[in-house]
Amino acid sequence: MQTIKAAVCHEFGQPLVIEEIQLADPRMGEVEVTLDAVAICHSDISYAEGAWGGQLPAVYGHEAAGVISALGEGVNGFEIGDSVVVTLIRSCGTCPSCASGKPTICETPYDEVNGPLKDANGGPITQSMACGAFAEKVVVDQRQIVKIPPEMGKDAAALVSCGVITGVGAAVNAAQLRAGQDVVVIGAGGVGLNAIQGARIAGARRIVAIDMSEEKLEIAKEFGATHGVLGSEPKPWKAVYKALGGRGADAVLITVGAIPAYDLAPRYLARGGKAVMIGMPHSGASASYEPVVMAAIGQGLIGSKMGDVVIQRDIPWMIDLYQQGRLKLDELISGRWTLDQINDAIADTKTGSAKRNVIIFDR
Repeated sequence: MQTIKAAVCHEFGQPLVIEEIQLADPRMGEVEVTLDAVAICHSDISYAEGAWGGQLPAVYGHEAAGVISALGEGVNGFEIGDSVVVTLIRSCGTCPSCASGKPTICETPYDEVNGPLKDANGGPITQSMACGAFAEKVVVDQRQIVKIPPEMGKDAAALVSCGVITGVGAAVNAAQLRAGQDVVVIGAGGVGLNAIQGARIAGARRIVAIDMSEEKLEIAKEFGATHGVLGSEPKPWKAVYKALGGRGADAVLITVGAIPAYDLAPRYLARGGKAVMIGMPHSGASASYEPVVMAAIGQGLIGSKMGDVVIQRDIPWMIDLYQQGRLKLDELISGRWTLDQINDAIADTKTGSAKRNVIIFDR
């Protein structure tokens, strides 16, 4: 065991505590990654507020990049010194979901409580989302990482681990957008902006962003939205239909966890269109629809976790797009903070004005 610094949650809804904890050596098939950057995702905030339960104390954080600093037995294709992104997608590779090409919904459970993290007295600390990246180092399964060019900035690379693959993947993999189709993206935050980018890359004809902020709608246009509609309008679907030339959208990508967004999503759909559920409401929250309408005109609802990606296939593709200038990453970063400033960075993220705040490790 070695000692590292981490931001630990001891009580839901309270500030994280910066303290020294213990990290175990990598086991069979695992790698240790010394982190350079970790972004703050709204999922981390929701977990820390108790939205989805879980056992405390816990270390959150799952959108990270760094350098491999140790290898467990049985690791193939990686070496110490490799630059990598770290994801929460811990897939077994053999269950029915993994074997059918859907590693984001792997059916093999992972014991987060009895993972590599311990407190100073040897007590268990939950490695949330099989990652625990609000820390100087992580130990994760080799299937959770992907090599990146060593010259690529780790702050930009960290964003690929969750927000980028979730948004772009939802447009390309889940919605399966084709050139010429029309898209509505609800929410112009970090995931929403990447869903907009994914729709643009897929060749969408018109992309309508919906948000409660005029400022964020203008930012959405910088990422590829052709139109913006305020969600606070009395009947925003009318503005959407007007923007789309008098019809609904072929796909609606719901990137926020707000129930009103889920309730209204079908109103934006064209006949035969589908709504993709991406944002994560709190446990117990419910949305309502009139199923007879959706059935009668062939509309559908589908869930998408982490953009339905296969990281070993999709992350290299997205990084290539970034290097070509076709995928914006640096522009997604709102602020850079130290680990000691993480509570301030979380507070800034919760204002809704930030695209992505990134914790930078000075080493």
